[in-house]
Amino acid sequence: MSSMPAAGNVAGVKRWQESMMDNYGTPQLTLVRGSGCEVTDADGRTYLDLVGGIAVNALGHAHPAVVQAVTDQIGRLGHVSNFYAHEPGLRLAEELLDLLGARGNGRVLFCNSGAEANETAFKLARLTGRAKVVATEGGFHGRTMGALALTGQPSKQAPFEPLPHGVVHVPYGDISALESEVDSDTAAIVLEPIQGENGVVVPPESYLQQARALASKTGALLVLDEVQTGIGRTGHWFAFQRCGIVPDIVTLAKGLGGGLSLGACLTLGDAATLFGPGQHGTTFGGNPVACAAASAVLHTIADDGLLEHADTTGKNLVDAVQRLAHPQITHLRGAGLLIGIGLAQAVAPQVVANAQRAGYLVNAVNPTTVRLAPPLILHPRQVQSFVEHLPELLPVPAEVNT
Repeated sequence: MSSMPAAGNVAGVKRWQESMMDNYGTPQLTLVRGSGCEVTDADGRTYLDLVGGIAVNALGHAHPAVVQAVTDQIGRLGHVSNFYAHEPGLRLAEELLDLLGARGNGRVLFCNSGAEANETAFKLARLTGRAKVVATEGGFHGRTMGALALTGQPSKQAPFEPLPHGVVHVPYGDISALESEVDSDTAAIVLEPIQGENGVVVPPESYLQQARALASKTGALLVLDEVQTGIGRTGHWFAFQRCGIVPDIVTLAKGLGGGLSLGACLTLGDAATLFGPGQHGTTFGGNPVACAAASAVLHTIADDGLLEHADTTGKNLVDAVQRLAHPQITHLRGAGLLIGIGLAQAVAPQVVANAQRAGYLVNAVNPTTVRLAPPLILHPRQVQSFVEHLPELLPVPAEVNT
């Protein structure tokens, strides 16, 4: 065994390269603690966290409600397997169905992650007796084999083919394309209300309503992947609620567990009774500690008015950035506190590096888009600080310099 590791980001890089697989690249920061919307690295430097663990840390870091819930629960009952029920899991399932408006007409299966939640939805779709699934180009539903088949990003799929068959991808936001593929053989339409990993892409206004109508007409299930957009991220408990529709299946993860690993597949109507005993499972998913944390997240969002706060804060942030009229910024899109800043050039990685040096963590979701997914508790003064510094983080387009 080695002695106590050396502190610091350089030491973290070295240890990562010597011990971790290379699938993420090598992180340049080693974070040691967090509080609210801020995190501190191994060299003692503090950053405003506008990534939020990729939309996971809905209440920020070390929120007292989550800490208390986890501490209380782990001291009583930490894990029981799926042979036994437990109060935190039952309570959380009921709370989620209430938020969905589906108490008495829906059921929940807990798992560990968004990919697992989408795997669950995929398997449910196959139980309809139909094999075809229609998903969208650019969509991201995870990297496990089933979820990867749903993911509409060929570069992520190619090294692992052949993938599960039967998935057809159509352009996102194009209802005619959906109509051309969805038929009486289609088991499910799988959509994100906003494509987060594809650059925070928002579909046309009526897209989800039309997809709902098409699914109902053909007997397909409408599966909405709310892994990134759910649990208040867009200013609603679920992003689809702004459209006034009711899906058949909703998948959740990220913000649900307050930083603990927790995913959920929520089903309504006939979809809720598709699984029989032994057809799916997870050893750790929905354990009492993660469920207790999730209930604390839901209660805090409701009690502290964080849906309204996310909506207002997101709009104020977008307005403030637009007022900069910076030549590198071409557009902003998203909803609530899921925001994509579109750039005139492929300089998003450079913006991330500049931001990090200035004390802000942001994410280059693609070369021309910087994604912001901060904790829902982001304070107006933190928004103001970021906006004030943003011009110095953005390279001026070359054509502007000439």
